[in-house]
Amino acid sequence: MENMGLVALSAALCLLSCVAAALSMGIATGKAVDAVARQPEASGKISTTLLLGLGLTESAAIYGFVSALILMFTKM
Repeated sequence: MENMGLVALSAALCLLSCVAAALSMGIATGKAVDAVARQPEASGKISTTLLLGLGLTESAAIYGFVSALILMFTKM
């Protein structure tokens, strides 16, 4: 039972990647909208690059979430 606190703390640290990913995705989307507003003719390239970046960022968040789930539901 003593390890439950450490497991909870470890899972919370793993979930920090989800928070960081959410913040960076919001910033990237805002910058992309700003870029399209400034240069509408480049919206195709901007959207493609944005979607690729968001996919890579989301995968980092998913890895952190899965790590947290593994920590919480495995018995040591």
